[in-house]
Amino acid sequence: MRPASHHDPARMQAVQAPVIPIIGALIREHPGTISLGQGVVYYGPPPQVRAKVQDFFADPENNKYKSVRGIEPLLAALQAKLAAENGIALNTGAGRALVITAGGNMAFVNAVLALTDPGDEVIIQTPYYFNHEMAIAIAGCRAVEVQTDENYQLRPAAIRAAISERTRAVVTISPNNPTGAVYPESALREVNEICRDQGVYHIHDEAYEYFVYDGAKHVSPGALAGAEPHTISLFSLSKSYGFASWRIGYMVIPEHLLESVMKIQDTNLICPPVISQYAALGALEAGASYCRRHLQEIEQARDVVLNELEAIGTVCTVPRTDGAFYFHLRLDCQLDPLEFARRLIREHGVALIPGTAFGISGCTLRVAYGALKKDTAAAGIQRFVRGVKAILKL
Repeated sequence: MRPASHHDPARMQAVQAPVIPIIGALIREHPGTISLGQGVVYYGPPPQVRAKVQDFFADPENNKYKSVRGIEPLLAALQAKLAAENGIALNTGAGRALVITAGGNMAFVNAVLALTDPGDEVIIQTPYYFNHEMAIAIAGCRAVEVQTDENYQLRPAAIRAAISERTRAVVTISPNNPTGAVYPESALREVNEICRDQGVYHIHDEAYEYFVYDGAKHVSPGALAGAEPHTISLFSLSKSYGFASWRIGYMVIPEHLLESVMKIQDTNLICPPVISQYAALGALEAGASYCRRHLQEIEQARDVVLNELEAIGTVCTVPRTDGAFYFHLRLDCQLDPLEFARRLIREHGVALIPGTAFGISGCTLRVAYGALKKDTAAAGIQRFVRGVKAILKL
C-alpha cells in the first residue's frame, strides 16, 4: 500500500497507458489468437549481424562505456547512408549533427526534451503515434492535435493555424504509423516552410522509409534546401532490418542542439548499447536491399488484407495507404473501439489496436500486417471479417 503522504504526479497521470501491453495481455489469455496488432516485421536481422557481434566480443574494451553519440564506425556508416539515400549531408560545415540512440522512440524523447520547457506545445497529426503523444506529456508539455484529412493526409493550413507563441515543434511521420499514409513532397515542403517561417522546429519520423508501395516515394524533409537549422530527422533500424529488440535508432539535428541532446542522452543512457551498434554495422552492410527483398511478401499480405476487407465494405472504410504496414479502418458503428478489440480477441481469436490509442474518435481500428506471412495474414483478416459480421449482426 502506498503511504498516505505519497501521490501520483499530475504529469504522469496525464500520460495514457500504452495500449500494446494491454492487447498483448489479452492475447496471452486467449492462446491461438492471430495478432494484427503490433507493428513489427515477420523477418529477422541479416546474417551479417552475427559476424559483427563476434567482432564486438573480440575486443574487451567494448565492454566499457563508449561515446555518448555512438561509435565512430557506425556514425561513419550512417553518414554515408544518409547522404546516399536521404540526401542529407553531414560533412563539415553542414550545420548538422548525427546522434545514435536506443531506438527511434529515444530519439523523439531526446528531441522533445532538447526543445521545450514545461508548458510548451508540440503539434502532432491525428491519428498520432501514441508514444509520441506520451513523450510530450511526460516532458510536461501539451500535445496540440491537428486532424488529418479523410485520407489521413496533412492539412498544412490547419497546422499553421494551430501554431501559438508556446509552439516549439511540428511532428510529422511518413510513411505513417498508424495510418500507412505517405506524405507527398509538396505537403512536407509546405510544412517545413511553415516551421521555418514561424520559428519552430519540424520533427520528422522516418522509421518506415523503405516501406512504400504502388509507386509511392519516400521524402526526407531534412534534404530540402534551407532545412538544416530547424529540421530534426528521426530514423530507426527496428523495422527495416527485423531489429526491434536491438534498440538502435539515430537522429539528425541542427548542430546548435547537440549540447542539449548530449546532456539528455548521457543522463538517460550514457551511451547506446555497444553490442547493438556492432549489430547495426552488420545490418547496414547488408543494406536497404535486404529490406526490399522482403517487401514482396509484405505486399502480398497487404493485398490479401485489402481483398478480404471488401466483404465488409458497407460498414468498413479503408482510407488509401501507400506505406508502412498499417491500415487504419473506420467502422460504421457506435461501439467503443477498445471493447470491440476485446471482443474480437475473446470471441474471434484476432487482435487489432483500437483507434482511441491514436487520439481518433469513433470506432476505428489499426490493422498491422507486416509481422505475418500471406497465409497467416489471410487467416487473421478472415477472422476479423467474421467477427465484424457477428458483432454488428450483418
